[in-house]
Amino acid sequence: MGSKFLLSLISIFILGLPLTWGKSATGLTQINSTKVKPQDKSFPHLLSPPILQSLNNSHSVSSTVRKNTLQLAQASDEYDDLSELDQVTSVSQLSDIQPTDWAFQALQSLVERYGCIAGYPDGTYKGNRAMTRYEFAAGLNACLDRMTELIDQSTVDLASREDMASVQRLVEEFAPELATLRGRIDVLEARTAELEANRFNGTTTIFGGEVIFGLTNGFGGEDVVNAFGGRGDGDNNTIFNYLVRLQTATTFTGKDRLRIELGAANFSSTGFAGSQSFNTDMAILSYQTNTDDEFQIFKLEYRFPAFGDRVVFTFRPVNFSLNSVLTANSPYFDAGRGSISRFTDSSPIFKIGRLDSGLGFDWLVTDKVRLQVAYGTRDSENPGNGPTGQGGITDAGHSAVGVQFLTVPFDNVLTGVTYINAYSEDGYLDTFTGSLNADTSGGLGLPANINAVGGTVQWRVWEKITLGAWGGWVFTNYINSDAHATSNTYLFSVGMSDPFGRQGDLFAVLFGKPLKLVDGDNGIEEDEDTSYHIETFYRYKVNDYITITPGVFVVTNPEHNEDNETIVIGVLRTTFRF
Repeated sequence: MGSKFLLSLISIFILGLPLTWGKSATGLTQINSTKVKPQDKSFPHLLSPPILQSLNNSHSVSSTVRKNTLQLAQASDEYDDLSELDQVTSVSQLSDIQPTDWAFQALQSLVERYGCIAGYPDGTYKGNRAMTRYEFAAGLNACLDRMTELIDQSTVDLASREDMASVQRLVEEFAPELATLRGRIDVLEARTAELEANRFNGTTTIFGGEVIFGLTNGFGGEDVVNAFGGRGDGDNNTIFNYLVRLQTATTFTGKDRLRIELGAANFSSTGFAGSQSFNTDMAILSYQTNTDDEFQIFKLEYRFPAFGDRVVFTFRPVNFSLNSVLTANSPYFDAGRGSISRFTDSSPIFKIGRLDSGLGFDWLVTDKVRLQVAYGTRDSENPGNGPTGQGGITDAGHSAVGVQFLTVPFDNVLTGVTYINAYSEDGYLDTFTGSLNADTSGGLGLPANINAVGGTVQWRVWEKITLGAWGGWVFTNYINSDAHATSNTYLFSVGMSDPFGRQGDLFAVLFGKPLKLVDGDNGIEEDEDTSYHIETFYRYKVNDYITITPGVFVVTNPEHNEDNETIVIGVLRTTFRF
C-alpha cells in the first residue's frame, strides 16, 4: 500500500505543477534541443589535464576542440530563492488559484490532505511560472517527508479510491503530452547511444577559419631614434589591414590532432614599427604579419596523448615558438580577440629566437602541477650557423629550449615559472617587443648563449575580475667575448569579463615596461631611460562569430629614450570566426 501511495502522491505532485520547461540564462531550454555549447569563458580555465587543455593553442583558429564537461546555465528567475516559499494549509490561501482551474483538485489534495505544497509570501502559487529543479526537489521532499510521517502513524487511509481516480483522470487527460515527452526522451536516448557507438569512428576533419580586419592610426613618435641610429617619420595615415587564417583539424584516434593552417595578410614591411613610421618594435600590433596577399602555410602541427592521457607530445615543423608548448598563462594571448599589441599578449621570453620548427611535451604531473618542455630551432637546414658548424636540429644558428612548471596553489590562481636556454649566432633575442638595443643584446652581432627566467600569474579575484602579471630577466653572454647584456621586462593587467551583463565581452587595462637592456659591459651600452606601455581595449561580442574591439595604446619614451616623442596608436579590430 505504501508503494501505491507513493505513486499517487508523486503523480499528483507532478500534475499539480505547470508543464513548461525552465528558463536558462540563454533562453528557454528545449528538451529536444541537440545543439548545446560549452560555456564561453573570456579567461581560460585554470588547470586541466593536457589532453583537455594543451591540445588547444591560444592562436589557433576556431578549430579548438573542447573536452571539458558541458556546464549548462542554471535556470534563473526572480523567484529562484527557495527561502521565499511559505507552507500553506489551505488552497484558499493561494489567491491566484480558482476552483475552475484544471489543477484545482490536485492542489487541494496536496495542500489540505498531505500538507506538502508551498506558496509565496504574497499569497500566490504562480502556477503558470516555470519551476526550477531546486523547487521541484523541495516540493517532492516535502511530500516524501509527509508520506513517511503518515506511514509511521498508520492511523489514516493513506490513499483513497477518490485519490486514485483523480490521478487516473489526470493521466488520461494528459496522455498526449506524456506520450510526446516519452517519445522525445526515447529519441534522445537513441541519439546518445548512436553518438557513443560511433564516436571518433575513423578519421574526422573539422574546418575553421578566422578573418581579422584592422583600422589603425598612429600619432606622435616623430623622429624616433633607435640603437642603430635610424629615425622614424612619425605620424602615419589611417591604414586598413587584414589577416586571414584557414585551418583544418583532423583526428585519427579521437584524441590526436593534426592541424594545417593557411594564412594571408597585407601588412607592408613592419607596419608602424618601420622607419617610414615610428621606427620601433614597441609599435607592433598583435595580429600583424605580411605575406604580400599570398596564402602561405602558417602552421603544420601534430599532437597526441600518451601515458594514460597525462602527457601530450607536440611536433610542429612550421611556425613553431616556445609558447606552442609552454602555456603563455595570459588572458590576452589571442591575435583576434586578445590584446591589440604584440608586447602585451604574452611575456617576451616565450618569443626568444623567432623559431620556426620544434617539438615538446606537456605532462600533467599531479592535479595541480604541470611540467612543460619545448625545443625549437630556426634555419636548422642550413649548415655552418651553429656552434659546431654542422647544422641540423641540434646545431642550428638559432635554437632554444624552454622548461616551465605550472601550478595551482589556490583554486582561483594559476602560476608559472619558466627557464629558457638559447643559442644565437648573432646574439639577437628577436622578440620584437622592446628596444632595438635590448632585442639585439647590445648589437655586437656575435655568437652568444642566452639564459632567461620568468614568472607568470593569473588571479581571479572575483567571478568577473582577473588580475594578471608576468615578468622576466634575460642574460646574454657572448661566447667569443667577455661582453654580456642583461635585459628585463614586466607587465600588470586587470580584466573584466562580461561587463554590463554582456556575456562574451571583455574590458582590459594593461601597464608594463617593454624589454629594456639594464646592464652591460665591454662595449654594451644600457638603455638610458625607461619606456612605459599603457593599453586598454574593449572586446564587444556581436554574436558567436563576430567581435569588434576598439582599443588604444600609448608608449612613452619610445626605445627607452626620453628624447623620443610619445607614440599613440588607436585600433578598431573586427574579427570573424567560423
